[in-house]
Parts: sequence; structure tokens; C-alpha cells
Amino acid sequence: MPVTLQLALDFLDLDRALRVADLAVGHGVDWIEAGTPLIKSEGLDAVRALRAKFPDRKIVADMKTADTGRLEMEAAAKAGADFAIVLGAASESTIRESVEAGRHYGLGVGVDILGIAEPEPLVERMAEWGVAFISVHCPIDVQMQGGNPFDILERLAKITAIPLAAAGGLNSETAPRAAAAGASIVVVGGAIIKADDPARATADIRRALDTGRGIKTDLFRRAGLEDVREVLMRVSTANISDACHHRPCLPGMKQITPGTKLVGPVLTVRTAPGDFAKSVEAIDRAEEGQVIAIDAGGVEPATWGELATESAIQRKLAGVVIDGAIRDTDEIRRLRFPAFATVVCSHAGYPKGFGEIGRLVRLCGEEVLPGDWLVGDADGVMHLSKTEVVEMANRAQDVLETENRMRAEIHEGRTLSQVAYLEKWEKRTGR
Repeated sequence: MPVTLQLALDFLDLDRALRVADLAVGHGVDWIEAGTPLIKSEGLDAVRALRAKFPDRKIVADMKTADTGRLEMEAAAKAGADFAIVLGAASESTIRESVEAGRHYGLGVGVDILGIAEPEPLVERMAEWGVAFISVHCPIDVQMQGGNPFDILERLAKITAIPLAAAGGLNSETAPRAAAAGASIVVVGGAIIKADDPARATADIRRALDTGRGIKTDLFRRAGLEDVREVLMRVSTANISDACHHRPCLPGMKQITPGTKLVGPVLTVRTAPGDFAKSVEAIDRAEEGQVIAIDAGGVEPATWGELATESAIQRKLAGVVIDGAIRDTDEIRRLRFPAFATVVCSHAGYPKGFGEIGRLVRLCGEEVLPGDWLVGDADGVMHLSKTEVVEMANRAQDVLETENRMRAEIHEGRTLSQVAYLEKWEKRTGR
């Protein structure tokens, strides 16, 4: 039986939701979901608009109802929804009331089990309630940490005959895996609604589901630690800044080699200004793909130059970041080695061997530990702690994906102000 493809319109603006849906629906979408952000922003008018525009498709209202189940299901049904969703974390009374209200109004009620680590007992009790489907939903914030819905999906497929819907970061590569794990409904949001070409993205996902074979995609995938470098190479420091609530780059750190990208976990060096001994020794200790991060007090003389760069290239290091001075910059540019520093000068110091390797250092006033990550490009150097690097990389890619959709709309002739709905979303304050 064909897998149902559900398009999740997780927008804040109804106009954008309708634009994207119009591009995507004819290329393999079966059900259209008014996502929770859209309903919270635009109300059930979003459902009414989708019902009017797509009369031949099933409309899902992702209400995420937590209370007043009867009232909210009645409202969703009267707005034109075929299905609406209640939270599995709600009380059993709320779930039962939602299902009963749905029965009276011809509305199928799905139960979203997001946030429930052990949903089996609840799912077993739902067998007699008349639930239309169970949504196995990996929340966005968990996706950003590398999570996915597959484990819970496989577990529930073994114990229930209730149809399962898989949601959470699915794309043309992973949608067939969700179907193979037991999902009869595959819910896709970002991989379609943030694509620069939603029609092509939808067609790829539909083909992947119909053939059971994934289609490779570079975007709309969430990395674990093993893939984080690939994601960080793709995004910019500006993307990371936006993802980190507008965190600034290291102040005063300048790119030495234009057009290069620096990404890697750091091996730290603390040294006296101009004392290049520990900086050079760190090259021998560093592993392939690491970045040498040098705290040299932010002043002259230089602790790094051409020969250190030649040595680092031989060791296949990812770059150097120096809170201090660098020299031989013409040669370093010729070698295309990613290098950043706060000071450029012609003179070096002497290798006295003061300092240490592999300890906490300060770069431009910010504490950096061994194993933290640095990302550098023309806009500066961003520091990500080892505990946040996976989440922030995934969030930065989410920013990039969102910008790709906005860029496509600008290319269609709209302005940035229109694309960002700036006037609509200006903060309203009281007197």
C-alpha cells in the first residue's frame, strides 16, 4: 500500500505557507498539515484557507491539544480539517474527549507522543480508543542534537496495529527508512518548505517513498558528532551567529588567507609573546584535522610563520588561530592555509619553551578548551564548545536552509522586507 506523504507547513505566515504548498502539493503530497506554528500565528484561518485552496487533499490541523480536547477538536473540524492532533502527554481524559468529539464531527484524531521516552504503555491503552494514528515525532530541538524518530518507530510497530506517522527531520534520504521501520504516514516539513525548489524536493521524496530507495541530499539532514565537520564546512560564521542568538565572533581576529575556511577541534597552546617553541611543538602533537589555537597575549612578536605553516600542512592540520602575531603572510596566502590572527608583524621572538600545550587558554578574552571547535571564514572566527558543537552546527544549517527559501522568494521578485514580513512582526509594546 502506498505510503502517505504529509506536508508539514511549519511557517508563521499563511501567505508563505500557501505559496510553498501551491508549489509542492501537485508533486506527490497526499495530506497537508497546518503546522503548530502556523495555527498559533494565524489561527484556524490557516485550516480554512488550505481547505479552500486544496479541496481534494486531506487537511491535518496540528493542534497539539493539551487540554479542552472536545472544544479544540470541534473547532478544527468546523474549520475544515480532516484530522487534528492531540498530545500524548495530555491526560487520558483529554485524549478520549478529543477522539469522542472527532467521532461526532467526522474528524480523525491523531496522538503525538513527542517527549514521551517510553510510550509503549500509553500506546497499548489506546488500542480501544479509536485513535486515527499515532505520530512518532522527534522534536526539532532534539533533531538539533542529532536525534531521530526511528528507534521509537520500530518499537511501536511491533506492538500496535494503529497506523504510525513518522515526523522529525525526514528528507529524501531518510523517508524510506521511516516507511521501512513501520510508518504508513511520512511527515516532511523542512526538506520541502525550506527548499529553494519545493516541487523538485517533493518529487524526490515521493520517488524515494515509492521505490524504497533514498535519494541523496546535502541539506535537511541533522548531523551527529561524526558528521559535524561536514555541516560546519557548509555553513558560515554568520549562520552560526544567527543560530546562537547572534553570538559574536572572537573580537579582533582577522582572516589572513582570503577565500579559505577553517573548521576543526582545537589543540590549545599557551605561550609568551614571540616564543614560538610550544606553537611548533603542538604541530607534532596535533592530529589530522585539528586546529592549533594559540594564546600569545594578543601582541607582538610573531609566534607563527611560513615554516610552521609548511609543517602544519604536512601534518594535514585544519588551520591556526592566534591571539597574537603572525608573519610571512604572503607565503601563507600562497600556501592557501587557513590562518587567523589578531596581529601581523615581520619579527619573531625566540624559542624559549615557556607555556604549555593542551590546557585552557583565552582567545580574545574567551575561554577555549582542548576539543572545543573553531570555525573561521571572512567574517571572523566562531568558538563552539565541545558540548554544544553538534546542536549549534545543526541549528546553523537550519538557518542556512531558511535563508535558501527566502533567497528563492527574493529571486522571484519580492523584497527582503516582504519576504521577512518585517512590518507584520515588528514588536508591539504598550504605552
